[in-house]
Amino acid sequence: MGYRRLVDRDGEAWDVKDENDSVWRFEPVGGNPSTAVDAQAPGYQKDPFELSQEELQRMLDEAQRQSGVKGETWQRPKKKSPFIDD
Repeated sequence: MGYRRLVDRDGEAWDVKDENDSVWRFEPVGGNPSTAVDAQAPGYQKDPFELSQEELQRMLDEAQRQSGVKGETWQRPKKKSPFIDD
């Protein structure tokens, strides 16, 4: 089992640990107030050190989305339709 430190786009630190062949765990470290989440390990790589920061960030985003840890979802701002009369 190995681990790698990831600093996400918000500046929060995570330890990425390969729990087994199918699960990697993202554990918050330092002052990171987030909750640990499990992510599906990529089938093409077994070592967190072989992935780029961007790939790890995508894995973290997906794991948080699936677990409901980050409840906010991005939505396109609603524009007023030019086809509707006021």
